Amino acid sequence: MITGFGVAVAVSAALVAVWAFVAAARGREPGRALLVALGVVEVLLVAQLVVGVVLLIGGDRPGSMVTYLAYLVGSLVILPVGAAWALAERSRSSTVILGVACLAIPVMVERIHQIWSAGHG
Repeated sequence: MITGFGVAVAVSAALVAVWAFVAAARGREPGRALLVALGVVEVLLVAQLVVGVVLLIGGDRPGSMVTYLAYLVGSLVILPVGAAWALAERSRSSTVILGVACLAIPVMVERIHQIWSAGHG
């Protein structure tokens, strides 16, 4: 995997998480700008999936193919599920849900890189 891109995805998600937690501390519901920021992180995650698949097609292999693909695809699901949950509730706690969902992304990205590195160690 491309380390710099993974770092960019993780940092972006962490920044959006901080934004969500600050908004929650101020008693705000998820606003349009926060949802757009989630969309940007999701686009980065889709790009990460594309890069991962292109590397696989190019012949590179992770330590565990099934686990690698599960994390790649699973990382795409976290933000939409969190956003659906947050939009169904529309309260201060729904903003916290978005923050927690964003915090899960750097963990997923780190695991993707660990699994990838196991095949190239």
